[in-house]
Amino acid sequence: MAVAGRAFSQDRGSEMPYVAKDRPRIGWIGTGRMGFQLAARLLDAGHDVAVYNRTRAKAEPLTERGAVVVDQPVGLADRDVVFSMVSASPDLEAVTTGPGGVLTSLDAAPGVLVDSSTVSTQMSALMREEAAQRGTDFLAAPVSGNPKVIAAGKLTVAVSGSRTAFDQVEPLLALLGRGVTYVGEGEVARLVKIAHNVLLGVVTQSLAEITVLAEKGGVSRSAFLEFLNESVMGSLYTRYKSPALVNLDFTPTFTMPLLRKDFDLGLSAARELEVPMPLAAATAQLIAGAIGAGHVEEDFAALILEQARNSGITLEAQDIPVDDGLSPHA
Repeated sequence: MAVAGRAFSQDRGSEMPYVAKDRPRIGWIGTGRMGFQLAARLLDAGHDVAVYNRTRAKAEPLTERGAVVVDQPVGLADRDVVFSMVSASPDLEAVTTGPGGVLTSLDAAPGVLVDSSTVSTQMSALMREEAAQRGTDFLAAPVSGNPKVIAAGKLTVAVSGSRTAFDQVEPLLALLGRGVTYVGEGEVARLVKIAHNVLLGVVTQSLAEITVLAEKGGVSRSAFLEFLNESVMGSLYTRYKSPALVNLDFTPTFTMPLLRKDFDLGLSAARELEVPMPLAAATAQLIAGAIGAGHVEEDFAALILEQARNSGITLEAQDIPVDDGLSPHA
């Protein structure tokens, strides 16, 4: 695959395209729980990858796979394709146009900037404009999954922006998981991801409610969820969350404050588009209540604890093996 990066003269006058390469040079910004594993997949596929992370020590282990670690995002400006995966809108702005950002070099800019963060459509549009001024194509490419989903090869990606740029980087995106969907121009991929995460919260709250109902009526959580997962109402997701609900293991994959951020974005979009979302609004209040009760570091599946408390019961871990549908044996 050939991707044309761009180099700039010191006066930022004429542009000189890079010589086309069979394998593009890749940059990766953000090596948290998700970013680390995704960058590792590109390295394991044999790509030349340079990485940046605000806490350098979190990126250093990737050098064992062949990565080069840079001290600032601008150190990736001469890369053909740069991926970014950061926590929120201000972080994306910081690593792109802030001091030392990837788009601040006087001499070079990436050919394509692919952002897989969950940020607002407004920030995404702003970064698209900033990238265009440097001759860089910008793709919004939020992902669905977590580290265990990545390890199972089941990550999915929604992408929006230039179709030409998408076609260029699709082979790279395909290395990240099992499904890459081009959803349209502009920032529509952001709305796809926000809608996805709102559904995630609503489904999890509903799953907590019916599981607590069954438990209070005398049915063990493991038995109820086993029945549910074998029925037509079961899904890969309900099976994946079942071990947490049965054994009360809330090792975080996605925390309650991050979920609240996405609900805020989703409900804001709903107001802007005048789409009533009463179930989402009610779930947002329950998420806020769970955060107020102190569930800030746990996985958001801890919603079941608040549901149980509000129902007048205390849950106990069942401490039994439960198939999550993602483990190699599944």
